[in-house]
Amino acid sequence: MISAIILIFIIGYLFIAFEHSVAINKSGSALMLGVLCWSIYALFSHNDSIGSSLSHHLGEISEIIFFLLGAMAIVELIDAHNGFDIITDSIKTKNKRYLLLIICIVAFILSAVLDNLTTAIVMATIVKKIIPEKQDRYFFIGLIIIACNAGGCFSPIGDVTSTMLWVGNKLSATYMISHLIIPSLVCLMVPLSIGLLKVKGNVENIEATSDFNPISKTEKTIIFSLGLFTLLFVPVFKTITHLPPYMGILFGLGIMWIVTELIHKKKGTEEKDRFSVSNAISRTDVPSVLFFLGILLAVACLQEVHVLSDMATYLNNTIGDLKLISASIGLLSAIVDNVPLLAATLGMYNMPLDDTFWLMICYCTGTGGSCLIIGSAAGVAVMGLENISFSWYLKNISLLALIGYISGFIVFLIQNSLIN
Repeated sequence: MISAIILIFIIGYLFIAFEHSVAINKSGSALMLGVLCWSIYALFSHNDSIGSSLSHHLGEISEIIFFLLGAMAIVELIDAHNGFDIITDSIKTKNKRYLLLIICIVAFILSAVLDNLTTAIVMATIVKKIIPEKQDRYFFIGLIIIACNAGGCFSPIGDVTSTMLWVGNKLSATYMISHLIIPSLVCLMVPLSIGLLKVKGNVENIEATSDFNPISKTEKTIIFSLGLFTLLFVPVFKTITHLPPYMGILFGLGIMWIVTELIHKKKGTEEKDRFSVSNAISRTDVPSVLFFLGILLAVACLQEVHVLSDMATYLNNTIGDLKLISASIGLLSAIVDNVPLLAATLGMYNMPLDDTFWLMICYCTGTGGSCLIIGSAAGVAVMGLENISFSWYLKNISLLALIGYISGFIVFLIQNSLIN
């Protein structure tokens, strides 16, 4: 049974990887993959609690899905009001190298303050408005994914894995930030430096959207400021209430809903509908959300049949060295979701608070996912928004991400040896 599930996972993975060659949308492949894995588990296992296990995993997945939907709706609402023009209008340079440098550094910083998933959605939306040429835009977004994952891994609220280690009392916030910020920065700057050499020329058109939009400057500023505030408020909401992040994003979406209704209440029906939250939700990329759902369901099934924990045990028994184990787990997180991998690792080891091993795991699981576009939540979200193929990312970005990942890890080891 387990062999069949693994085989189906590999076949489904290949269908997603070669989406354009097989001419089947990745969302359909991912949904089939998730359902088939659980169906085989249900048909051939003698476990009577499969239904409750599926419900448990679906509950965890739903938290991510609702967060993603809420964040995408807020971003769409800001975009409908031309709110991102405030940022694009402030960017005066047309030089692609300067643009790439500015955008990646902003993404790195913003990921630590917000989280890498939200930042990836916001930055991809901005880049779409200022980089008209598709191949250049894809390259920019590929490096944004690296920047977002690097920026998220050293912050307790920047990535799900770092949050798990922080909340689980494996790493304190100050220790995590102080020891991982330099390796994370190296993880970005090395591939970014290489990427800057590949980018040449100027952007053809950096103007704001050309469509007529009957939104006043005041309305635009209010929606942009409020939208940014609601995104920034999510980690604060989580800290205060101890509720999951999706509750914070839904709270923010509710505020945005009320404010937009009040702003446009005196306008005509057609105009009100155009700038409503309902319209923003209808414009969100539902296929990418379903792709996300299918992938996470499949990985949850692998977790349920103990494939991931067995994999972690195998690494522990065969490799032994904690540095190599951490690096291997990071690379594995590019293939399967880093959250269940980290969960399996947490169950295997019982190191004390702020142990070096937890720092390595935090860095590796946070940044290793950049090596493949489906290896991180940020990559999966942007993959759907921009329709970037698995093969394009593999060909153009994966090596850069791997170089950055290895460089940051080496810097971490050197830094740790000097401190200790």
